[in-house]
Amino acid sequence: MTICDLAPAYIHAIAPYQPGKPISELAREMGLNEADIIKLASNENPLGVSPLAQRAIRNALDEIARYPDGNGFELKQALSRRYGVVLESIVLGNGSNDVLDLAARAFLTPQASAIYSQHAFAVYPLAVQSAGASGIEVPAKNFGHDLDAMLRAVRSDTRIVFIANPNNPTGTMAWPAELEAFIATLPADVLVVLDEAYQEYLAPELRADSIGWLGKFNNLLITRTFSKIYGLAGLRVGYALGAPDVADLMNRVRQPFNVNGIALAAAAAALDDTDFVRRSFELNQAGMIQLTREFERLGIEYIPSFGNFVSFKVQDARGVYQKLLKAGVIVRPIASYGMPDYLRVSIGLESENVRFLDSLGQALG
Repeated sequence: MTICDLAPAYIHAIAPYQPGKPISELAREMGLNEADIIKLASNENPLGVSPLAQRAIRNALDEIARYPDGNGFELKQALSRRYGVVLESIVLGNGSNDVLDLAARAFLTPQASAIYSQHAFAVYPLAVQSAGASGIEVPAKNFGHDLDAMLRAVRSDTRIVFIANPNNPTGTMAWPAELEAFIATLPADVLVVLDEAYQEYLAPELRADSIGWLGKFNNLLITRTFSKIYGLAGLRVGYALGAPDVADLMNRVRQPFNVNGIALAAAAAALDDTDFVRRSFELNQAGMIQLTREFERLGIEYIPSFGNFVSFKVQDARGVYQKLLKAGVIVRPIASYGMPDYLRVSIGLESENVRFLDSLGQALG
């Protein structure tokens, strides 16, 4: 008997999250030049980092010998001003993944259950499993959340329902009126974790007033990230907005200094760079049209997406993925999401989209 043998069975059962393949790894494997590889696998912003964030990063470099503000006061102030919430309702995380895990740690036990949809973000079952709780996967409806079925799945021991809107990797979304009605119908002792990592990629008329709902629903927690449209994926900054008593419990299990000083400075600056966000949104809209029109021309089935990516169906998805890798194009296989015939591609620059489409055409023969 070893110490590892004594670890909980639910920890042994965890299959670690598999991120998108890094450019450097593909270069080593295939003997390719890194400069000749394009990565469209991880839903990153192809425009890079906002100028305001870059300036804040440079200014913060002189302070890296010191611990960051463990409370993240300046970033919280910026979020408070932007969304009209009190500081006590904000939880900061090392990416929104960290915030999702904090919610699970604060509210789940081995005696509790949590609900999430089939084809939903892989971190939900991982967070549930790491807390020793029971995960309830509800079958998807047209690759999206079946809110009625999720409501029926709630048990007396259910403490969290995870909803991604838009959802990754399918790109589907729940309409605001349906989502609000769902939250209103749930028992008050079930926390709704509304993951809005791709909120800024929605057209304004499609966005729910989810932050406005915080005044009505004390059991609503909204999570967002600076990794997507704000272009700070490498710095790992996310946040949650919820009732102060919910945020307080999450902050009790949050690690000290879980967001580094450079990330805090960059995120606060990025939040104010509305021009960069606008350009990123417009590039994504154009890129989505560019890809989906070509999919239609090629007769490729795809799932209409409201994010900065699109999942498409091909025969021998694994083989096509390998052919794209050899061509120096990284996309994302999503067999682990129960979609073995699909690949997911992030929207890139116009030239990157062209290269992906050319390489895909060759891979399909």
